[in-house]
Order: sequence, then structure tokens, then C-alpha cells
Amino acid sequence: MGSLFRSEEMTLCQLFLQSEAAYACVSEMGELGLVQFRDLNPEVNAFQRKFVNEVRRCDEMERKLRYLEKEIKKDGIPMLDTGESPEAPQPREMIDLEATFEKLENELKEVNQNAEALKRNFLELTELKHILRKTQVFFDETSLSGYYGAGGSKTPSYSVRYRSQMAESHREEEQVNLLGEEGLRAGGAQNLKLGFVAGVILRERLPAFERMLWRACRGNVFLRQAMIESPLEDPSTGDNVYKSVFIIFFQGDQLKTRVKKICEGFRATLYPCPEAPADRREMAMGVMTRIEDLNTVLQQTQDHRHRVLVAAAKNLKNWFVKVRKIKAIYHTLNLFNLDVTQKCLIAECWVPVLDMETIQLALRRGTERSGSSVPPILNRMETFEAPPTYNRTNKFTKAFQALIDAYGVASYREMNPAPYTIITFPFLFAVMFGDLGHGAIMMLFGLWMILKEKPLQAQNNQNEIWKIFFGGRYIIFLMGCFSMYTGLIYNDIFSKSLNLFGSRWKINLDNSTVMSNHIFQLDPKDQYVGTPYPFGMDPVWQVAPLNKIIFQNGYKMKISIIFGVIHMIFGVVVGYFNHKNFNNRMAILCEFIPQMIFLVFLFFYLAFMMFMKWTKYSADAKDPMYGSACAPSILITFINMVLMKSRPEPIPGNPCSPFMYGGQFVLQRLMLLCALVCIPWMLLAKPYLIMKARKEAAHQPMPQIQQDGVDPESGAQLTQQPANGGPGHGADGGHGGHAEEEMSEIFIHQGIHTIEYVLGSVSHTASYLRLWALSLAHAQLAEVLWNMVLKNGLQADGWLGGVATWAIFAFWAVLTVGILVLMEGLSAFLHTLRLHWVEFQSKFYQGQGYAFTPFAFETILETHGAEE
Repeated sequence: MGSLFRSEEMTLCQLFLQSEAAYACVSEMGELGLVQFRDLNPEVNAFQRKFVNEVRRCDEMERKLRYLEKEIKKDGIPMLDTGESPEAPQPREMIDLEATFEKLENELKEVNQNAEALKRNFLELTELKHILRKTQVFFDETSLSGYYGAGGSKTPSYSVRYRSQMAESHREEEQVNLLGEEGLRAGGAQNLKLGFVAGVILRERLPAFERMLWRACRGNVFLRQAMIESPLEDPSTGDNVYKSVFIIFFQGDQLKTRVKKICEGFRATLYPCPEAPADRREMAMGVMTRIEDLNTVLQQTQDHRHRVLVAAAKNLKNWFVKVRKIKAIYHTLNLFNLDVTQKCLIAECWVPVLDMETIQLALRRGTERSGSSVPPILNRMETFEAPPTYNRTNKFTKAFQALIDAYGVASYREMNPAPYTIITFPFLFAVMFGDLGHGAIMMLFGLWMILKEKPLQAQNNQNEIWKIFFGGRYIIFLMGCFSMYTGLIYNDIFSKSLNLFGSRWKINLDNSTVMSNHIFQLDPKDQYVGTPYPFGMDPVWQVAPLNKIIFQNGYKMKISIIFGVIHMIFGVVVGYFNHKNFNNRMAILCEFIPQMIFLVFLFFYLAFMMFMKWTKYSADAKDPMYGSACAPSILITFINMVLMKSRPEPIPGNPCSPFMYGGQFVLQRLMLLCALVCIPWMLLAKPYLIMKARKEAAHQPMPQIQQDGVDPESGAQLTQQPANGGPGHGADGGHGGHAEEEMSEIFIHQGIHTIEYVLGSVSHTASYLRLWALSLAHAQLAEVLWNMVLKNGLQADGWLGGVATWAIFAFWAVLTVGILVLMEGLSAFLHTLRLHWVEFQSKFYQGQGYAFTPFAFETILETHGAEE
């Protein structure tokens, strides 16, 4: 079989590479993505390997590139992404890349440092400008002595808030605090010389700063402050901050020292402020001139920084790809062994057998690129280690394979359920989600993602929910298409029906009788005319008020059992191909045959009776024995069969028979006995054969084996058969041998498997009834939304009715998409997933393997892209 139905055949190879050609050859392997290297130095620390210095250099280059990327994103510069993946550069090109990144980083750091210093100077000059303006207002407004009492009276400590109102300038509110514990006498105040300091402080620190001045200076200072209206840029963080200007008057050096310490503690910045108005005006003019010069220099600095970043943004994506490829190559080379001559690297790798020639060509290309004259050597190795599982996928089958691998990676060369899941998964989903309208919405959403595949991939949206939807776009599309098909079968579109071919039920009554009576009991013998409805369910059932749900329940419950039994039988058949592929005749005789007999003779017979009842009994049958009134209950018939009830006695005068065909009672007894015999068959046959084979092997003479493990007669290498399910399966093993297993454990395991299969056949058959239950719930919920939401909006008349219809339709559409499509769709998806993982795959699938993870640049770059 091809790799679609079974994993690829893998082989372990030993690879010999010349040191000068190793880098180029591994680069070609990364581009190819078909080789999984093994670590031949598991005991060596990561920091003691040969190429650790090169890996560190790559880490340093990545750090510099991330710094450049951060600066580019800060300025909002778009980064060019051509979508192409450049080849890994040669080792000698690493020096050029390092020099380029070093130069860019140093240049950018220097520009940033200069810009920060200029911004700091600009901030200081701006603050000084505001101080000179505000203090000029302070000094011009009033003199200090005007705030003290007159007549020699002692002024108590107080705080004054005033608003200086000037109609022509609309000056903002300013706060004036007069803090004096002792105060100053008016007679001496005229002759005092007060000192002052001026500065700026963060606005949120001002209240605490004011309280600290009051308490530390005992009210003997005089504080005035005014807010700076426009925000100022912090040169360190780039954030906008709001500050206020303050001026503090005091007397004496002791208070001056105390005030400066408080300012330092609150990180207030103090600036020199001349006392004379002329000096302040002169300083202000000088500050304005310097600010204008700084603006010019800052603009030039920003232009230079922008040019550097724009040039770097054009190549940043390609630089990232190159550095990550180099790093991946050296990381892979660290997995290799050095031979004794230090001139050859030895590697071991898993490769697909079908791609051996492709890998040889890639190695030859790498050797030619490096200029080496010694070709690489790729030898196949014999091993009993279980190879990795490799299933080739494309963008269509990848999502279905992911559903299987989420349960467990298939064992090596085990049958792959993914190809069958492509059909069975959307079909079983559609049985639960059968609605033409809801299926169309889902199909159109999946089709949109498929048609817009490349643009949506280019957007690189990292939202987890979106990635799940986009990854399963083909699953969503198929689920929508199958749901439209089952919606047509159920004749259900938003809880309404499509009358495409005309109903086959006819009512031979006049219109007044029909309108005055809401319930009619129609006899299908007289009022069902012509052939059955050509496709799907007759539309008249959607308007049946009482027995619609009874009819649909019986129909959907029966088809759920039929689909479930067929699905499980198919799983057992797939298990046969597993046993045949591994040449496990014991499993075929002791597992497949009794499992198939047990499932067919009980549960497939149940489905067979449903078809017989549908075809044999009808309302227009000429023989009353096969009329609809005489149709026996299949459930009662099956229960009587399992409980081995005695043959019922015929009732005199009653033409009905409890049996559908002659000899049914005897055949049912025979099938039940055969099914019961299969239970000890599955329980005891395999352990007995294993025990018998061990006894026979114990009486056979052992061959003479020398110490090197070679048969002296044939010269063949003698090796013990593996017990882990590798390529050399013994006679005892299916997916795993039993050579080392105790007989007691074999009996226990076989007993567990037998009980699990027998009870599982019953519970799994009942589990498929979820197809009926969810389909019923979906249909009833759609009907509730129609009757309780949209139907009310359609009954209104006039322009008000149009508005109401628009609003109610919008509400109905939101509920339909949000509840019936998303929530019900997710519920049906999870139930379908369970039916495949438990009911279907348990019949043949072990899922005990490990995935093939080749060294591939594409995977490495995708992983880094997802992290970013």
C-alpha cells in the first residue's frame, strides 16, 4: 500500500561526511527536509560540543537582529517580506554578517545615545523656559512683603488659595501657600533679604512635596507653583509626563540646605533663576535661541536614524532566515561524531526508503558546493529499533492527519486512519448537523478561507482560535458540504422544508374542513399516492404538528445504528490488513475472525432486520401478514434473541407473525451460540498457542553460536528478535512480541482485551445513537428559533413591520450563527471526534509510535515565526 494508507518505510542510515563538506551537506538536508538525525553525543554537555562557539555567535547575531527589529517596530517602519527563503550562507559569510550587524547596532546605539542626550538638553531648556516665564509672572504680580501683616502684629501660620483673574489673559488658577510658624513682623519685613530656589517637579508629587516642606521647615518657607500646560517627553522612556513649576522663598542658609534636600528627595529639578528682571529676560532669549538650534539638530538626528532603520528593514527578514539556518546547521552538526582522524564527521539518521536517491543527489550537491573531492558515504544499517512514523501529507490531508495524531501517532507501518477519516468524519458530522441552511453557512466560510488562502497566510495572524479555524479550513468546507447533503435528505433548511417535487400525501377534503381542523390522521394506504418522494424526506412531515418528531426519531435512530455497525465492522476489517502486513497469522485466527463473527452475528444482524422490515412490510400489502400493523418490533425481537426466549405460540385468528421469515428462530439461536463461542475463543486461543509454541521451542536443540554471535555453519549473524514491534516481528507478535512476557501477564492482557471488545461492542453501538440525539436537538433548536424569534417579526404589517422585521431578522441571524452554527457545530465536531477515536480506531489502531521529525528549515522558520 502507499504511504497514504500506511506510514512510509523507513531505514536507519550511517552518514560519513568530510569536515569541509559537512556544513554544505547538512544545509542541503535542511532544504530537503527528509532526514531525522540522531544525537550520537547524548552524554556530552551542550557547552562542550565542537560547534558551540558558532552557535553562540549565531545567538549574538540574533540578539542584534532583535534589537534592530525592536527599533524598526518602534518607528512603525514596514519590514519587507518577499516570502522567499534565501539559502544558508557559507561559513565564511558569517564574518561579513557579523560585521554588518555590529556596524548597524553600534551606529544605531550611537544615534540613540546622541538623541537621548539632545532630548535631555531640550527638556532642561524647556523646563528653564517655563521657569523663567512663570517666575516673571510671580515677581511682577506682587511683592513678597505684601503678603505679611501690618502694624507690627504677629501673623499666624496660614495657607491661602487665590485665583488671579485677568480678563485679557485668562490666567489659570495658581496656588499660593504662605507658611510661617512665627511669621515676620511688618516693621522688620521691609528690611529682610529672602533667598529663593526655582525648579520643576512631577505634578503628582506636588501635594506630598508641599506637605513635606510644611513639616520639615515648620512653616517658615513661602511656596508658589504653576502648572506647565503641555506635556513634556521623558528622554529615557519616551513617555509624556506632566510637570509643574515652583518657587520657594526662605530666609537663611539652614532653610536653604533643608529645602534643597527635600527637592532632591522628591527628584525635583532646580534651575538658576536671576533676581533682576533684565537678567531673566536676557536668559530667556538665550534659552529660546538654544532651543531652536536643538530642534534643528534633533530633526537631523531623527532623519539619520530613520534612514538607517529603513535600510535595515529591507533586509531584516532575510537576515533572520540566514542566521537561523546557520544556527540550525551548527546545532545539527553538534549531533555528529568525530572520527579518530578529526577529518570526518559521522552521523546516524532515519530516512524514507523511497527518498534515498533524492538524498544522495542532495549530498552530492552539497559536496560540489563545498569544493570537496571526497564524496559522502550513506550506508543503510540493520537495527531492531522501532523506526519513526512518517505519513506524507499535503495542505488538504494535513488537517485530517492532525486529528489522528492528536489521539496518538501510529505505530510503525500501522494502518493510517486519516484517508478514511477524510470521508467518514464530515459524513458523521453531517448526520448530526443536517441542515441545508446551516451547512451552507459553514461551507461558505470554509470556501472563503480556501480561496483566500495565500493572503490569509501572508497576514501571519497569531490568534490561536483563528489558527485552529484556518488550519482546518478543508475540514470545515467538507463538513459544510456534507451537511448540505444530509439537510436535503432530512428536507430541513432553517427548520423549514423544500417542496421540490410535490408531496406524495393527498388530502381529499375541502378547504373549510382543512382550515377548521388542525389534526388529521392520514392513512397511507388511501392518501399516499404515486411513487415515494424522489429525494429525501417528504416535505409534509415538516408541518406535521404531533407525529413529526415520532417519525423522525424512528428514522434517525435506525440509521444511526446502521452507520455505527458498518463503521465498526470497517474498523475490524482494517485491523485484518494490519495483521496481514505484519504476517501475524495468530492475530488473524485468534482475534480478527472471532471479532468479526461476534460483531456480524449480533449487531450487523440487527441492522439487517431493519432493512428487511423496511422492504417487506407496507401499508398497501395484499397479504395482511405483511401489512404495517403486523410489522414486528426489531428491538423486542433482538432482546428475545439475546435472552434466548422460547418460541412464542401463535394467537388464533391473528394473521400477524412475530418472525419476518421462515427459520428465523433457529437461525437466531445458531448465531447467538456462535457469538457466545467467540468469547472464550478470543480469551483462550492466543495464550494457548503462545504457551504451546514456547514448549516446542524449549525442546528444540540450540544452535552453536560463537562469542561474536555468528553461526559457524552458515556464517549468518544471529540476533534475538525484538520485543518492541520493530521490522522483525516474530511468530508471537502482532505489534509487539511476547518472547519476554510472562504467561500470567499474557492471560491477564488477553482477558482485558476480550472484555473490552465484548462490552465495547455493545456500548459502542449504543454510542452511535448520539448521531440521532444531536440531530434531533439541532432540528428542534432551529425550530424554536424560528417560532419564537423570526416568526414574530414576519407577522407585523406596515412600515413599522419592516423595521421590526429588519431588527428581528438581525437578532435571529446572530443567534443562528452564534448558537446553531458555532456552538452546535463545535458540539457535533467533538462528538464526531469521539466516534472516530474510541468507537472506530479502537478496533485496529494502537497509536504507540513516535512521529518522524526531520531536520527541515521550513519547520524551524515556521516555529520561530509562531513564537514572534
